[in-house]
Amino acid sequence: MTEDFDYTAAFSRNIGWVTSEEQAALRGKRIAIAGMGGVGGVHLLTLARLGIGRFNISDFDDFDIVNFNRQAGAVVGSLGQPKVDVLAKMAAEINPTVEVRTFPQGVSDDNLDDFLSGVDLYVDGLDFFSFKARCSTFAACHRLGIPAVTAAPLGMGTAVLVFLPGQMSFEEYFCLEGCDEEEMAVRFLLGLSPAMLQRSYLADPSRVNLTERRGPSTIMACQLCAGVAATEAAKILLGRGEVIAAPRGYQFDAYRNRFVRTWRPGGNRNPLQRLGLMIARWQLSRMKSTGA
Repeated sequence: MTEDFDYTAAFSRNIGWVTSEEQAALRGKRIAIAGMGGVGGVHLLTLARLGIGRFNISDFDDFDIVNFNRQAGAVVGSLGQPKVDVLAKMAAEINPTVEVRTFPQGVSDDNLDDFLSGVDLYVDGLDFFSFKARCSTFAACHRLGIPAVTAAPLGMGTAVLVFLPGQMSFEEYFCLEGCDEEEMAVRFLLGLSPAMLQRSYLADPSRVNLTERRGPSTIMACQLCAGVAATEAAKILLGRGEVIAAPRGYQFDAYRNRFVRTWRPGGNRNPLQRLGLMIARWQLSRMKSTGA
């Protein structure tokens, strides 16, 4: 089947928004995606349809029925199967010539250099609460000069941050070092979403519990994440179009029909962020005391 596959024909409808030469360049790029869950899997398939020809993907988890509301590849037939295997097969069904390196043990300090070897761009697909793996991965990207994109699924929208080589790092923005997990969760959430557009329409606050590492999610948010992340990927890889990098970011909320650009010099050290973090900690403490 690979011999009969025509890459040029398969991705010809991209031409116009990209040139034929740019499409050929995208075919030669390698993107690393850590996490094949809510956003990671749809990142992979979206970027595969963009024509990216090489991927490194990681995830140690198997598909479960609780993944059905949002995760690419989550169907009855994939229950109990490793996510990296299912998603790699799905990418190959889009482009039989694609090269996918799988890391079924996930990412860790032991394999990050291998995971990021030869990579042109990193797209974050890790679970919200995977703070250690996320910090290590972004730190490695910063050290290796690899641009990194994170698009967070929040409510029915997405919040986007891009970290470029030689500019503000993930740690400089989020300031997570030395924090306990609960504080990391608060800082990561507010850092991703300074505008917190999603907060006003949360229907059941009891479903959000940072201490127990759980929260609701929607397929709409995951799909929006994939669209904007792929667009940022195209701009970075092709070297054209404005790339808004940290400490600048943006959030689009489809439910509220709102788009905002955010700017937090100093990241979570910014006075506005510090005030927001104080309020968030107070709200979290109140929720714990009332059992909400």
